[in-house]
Amino acid sequence: MQPTLSNANQVASDLRQQITDGTCAIGERLPSIRRLVAQYGFSKNTIVDAYERLIASGHVEARRGSGYYVSQRSAEPPAEDEPSSLDRALDSVWMMREQLNNDPQHLAVGHGIPPGQWLADNRLERIQQRVSRVALESMFQYGNPYGYRPLRDLLERKLAGFSIQARANQIVLTFGANEALDIVVRCLMRPGDIALVDEPGYYPLYGKLRLHGTTVVGVPREADGPDVATFERLVATTKAKVFFTQSVGQNPTGSDISPAKAFRLLQVAEKYGVTIVENDAVADLKPTAVSRLSSLDQLRRTVYIGSFTKSVAAALRVGFIAADAGLAERLADVKMLVHVSTSEYAERTVDAVLRAPEHPRQLVQLQQQVERATRHAAKVLTGLGANLFCTPSHTLYLWAEFPWAPDSLALAKNLLKDKVALAPGAFFGIDARHVSAWSRYNVGYVVDPKFARSMLQYRPRKSTPGP
Repeated sequence: MQPTLSNANQVASDLRQQITDGTCAIGERLPSIRRLVAQYGFSKNTIVDAYERLIASGHVEARRGSGYYVSQRSAEPPAEDEPSSLDRALDSVWMMREQLNNDPQHLAVGHGIPPGQWLADNRLERIQQRVSRVALESMFQYGNPYGYRPLRDLLERKLAGFSIQARANQIVLTFGANEALDIVVRCLMRPGDIALVDEPGYYPLYGKLRLHGTTVVGVPREADGPDVATFERLVATTKAKVFFTQSVGQNPTGSDISPAKAFRLLQVAEKYGVTIVENDAVADLKPTAVSRLSSLDQLRRTVYIGSFTKSVAAALRVGFIAADAGLAERLADVKMLVHVSTSEYAERTVDAVLRAPEHPRQLVQLQQQVERATRHAAKVLTGLGANLFCTPSHTLYLWAEFPWAPDSLALAKNLLKDKVALAPGAFFGIDARHVSAWSRYNVGYVVDPKFARSMLQYRPRKSTPGP
């Protein structure tokens, strides 16, 4: 009897995943055929067929009289068996299209930025008029490679408020946090390198890394930060030298790293020579008294990324990178190669917003708005039967699952009929083909009654006992 192809594929897929995520290290002996027969209940021929598939794909090598071992080539999947870097990067594009859908008829429950009315007090129309009058000449020139100097001086003081000591020559302004990530990837990674990332994590980052030809390996995200034990094991087995993470208000889970976990993570990074890239794009939405890796490390092994997309205006596209002075110079050079310079006009506008006398009060009000929305959104979700991954006091995102909706992508497709757009959990995993019950929920939009009304249409009604 011929082995069942689907069964052989299942075994091969399970083993391949263990090899890819580092559970099975290079050179490690894999389970025997007899053991897998007992584990899966499949025939011996099915297990043999699964191993032959892994040998053909370069993940496994057979050693006569000894068994099957993880191949040295397993970290570099054969080109003929893998989609191109561009194809793999485009896995994230559908989700990005949804995030950029500004149709006012859509309720963007999975949106990545706050509702526009939360930021209306910044009075950009007034500030832009003033900037246009005093900065007209600068609009006809390229800006400084590092970015507008007065804004970098201001950021020096802002970072000091987070207990991060960085001089202006350690700060490079960018077109938002996304371009900052792109510059860091180009500067620190080479095609074929292995990058460690949060999982679930920031899906555009996965696309950038894959487009660059980098192998992406996930570190499980827990309610108090990355799984440090798994992080250390992966660093030791994959020899990865860069870890991309979010300490505060992590996207998509909304979780914050604990002080103890931050300290342990930095100890492992120091031991193995790992650079940690810390994306802090929601810093202004949170109280300052939260743990940050860069505050503990002072940019020795950390690279800090910030943004004003979520606290000033998304359309201005202003962010920054803070790093060791030598690395900052390299990052500025990469920025010049990719974009020549950033928009001094946009940077002057953000600088004017931050220097306005009313800005500290507006920031406090924004954080209070986030706190209220977080409490309200948590009540809405749990009232609909959701399980929450964690419950921070201030967050833009809540990560939740509904036991009655095991496939969040299917749920998202249903809700789109009502013009309610979710952010299904599958897209926040490294392999978007995996079914996930989890979704990212933006607290600013979950509180809209339209969301609960739409969800109630698809939640199964409880059966009532008969007479």
